[in-house]
Amino acid sequence: MTYPILLILGLLCAFAPMAIDLYLPSFPALAGAFDVSVEQVQTSLAAYFVGLAIGQLIYGPLADRFGRRRPLIVGTCIFAFASLLCAFSPSLHWLIAARFLQALGGCAGMVIYRAVIRDLCNTLESARVFSQLMLVMGVAPMLAPLLGGWLLVAFGWRAVFMVLFAFGLLALLVIWRGLPETSAPVRHSPRDMLRAYLSVFRDPALVGYGLAGGLGIAGMFAYIAGSPFVFIELYGVAPANYGWLFGINAAGFILMAQLNALLLHRHGPAYWLRRASWLYVVAAGGLLAMAIVGPEQLWPLFLPLFVAITSQACILPNATACAMAGQGEKAGIASATLGFLQFGVAAASASLVTLFHDGSARPMAAVIFGCALASLLLTWMTASRVAPSDLEF
Repeated sequence: MTYPILLILGLLCAFAPMAIDLYLPSFPALAGAFDVSVEQVQTSLAAYFVGLAIGQLIYGPLADRFGRRRPLIVGTCIFAFASLLCAFSPSLHWLIAARFLQALGGCAGMVIYRAVIRDLCNTLESARVFSQLMLVMGVAPMLAPLLGGWLLVAFGWRAVFMVLFAFGLLALLVIWRGLPETSAPVRHSPRDMLRAYLSVFRDPALVGYGLAGGLGIAGMFAYIAGSPFVFIELYGVAPANYGWLFGINAAGFILMAQLNALLLHRHGPAYWLRRASWLYVVAAGGLLAMAIVGPEQLWPLFLPLFVAITSQACILPNATACAMAGQGEKAGIASATLGFLQFGVAAASASLVTLFHDGSARPMAAVIFGCALASLLLTWMTASRVAPSDLEF
């Protein structure tokens, strides 16, 4: 895969972390502007996750039916328009609806970057490329809250969404000029698409590994949903400094992703996925124990949280590569199914953090631990049923 294509795929990966993480420091400001609680503002985040899950089911067949470029261009236009709607939201309900539409547009890139990788790479190469792209998924969460905090202080919360509008326009230009078509259109009838969806939903590797990776993402999004309250409200971290703590976790995520790419020279993605799942569970268990104790300082809570987030940089690319192995011409629909499973679980985890909010770090920690435990069980159950040699070696 050429570096220009890799850079464009990295830009597509940045849609979700930019749209999610850039506005996290604005939660208290949004609560004040709309005269609601921070917990109610968190519903706009859950709405984004729901949009990501549903939208991917739409773009999967479109990416197979019309090729990769055209659905991607349409989705990027929707993302940019919805970002403007967010910027001029007069109420929280308006913002929630606009965020849902923004997710429906932005998720096009999430479906299509996985499909493009499947078009151009075999299973092992895919795992390495996914690991390399974790660099973007780590850097974007590192920089986005810092930029979001600065924009909030300097210009107010509406500027955050104007930056997302500009990001959408930039992405549209880059895609239009730099991304070639990597798959010939396949003339599916609606019945063919339904059959394709049924076949991938019956694929134990895609569903099992996809959900295992999705529970890793769900733990990440439980952290994203709960950390503004835990860091800013509970432990008194300034909104402008919130991004630094977020950045430390993102740096660990980046380093683990690059280490995973090197480790794949020795064993396959399924091998490392099982071992990273154990690390996730142990770290999440330590996080829950600290949350129950309720330390007066943040660092006893932050250390196990750091390890839990870092472990996900090994879980996500390996689970994705295992799930997408052997999908062939159904890569678009398989990618959409994978995204639906992953972000559907993520939306539920973010909602659970809000639902069980009790003024402590316990809801966030409990949801992360539950996701880690379920991810471990699914990983081992799937490996016992599906263990192709090229995923293990």
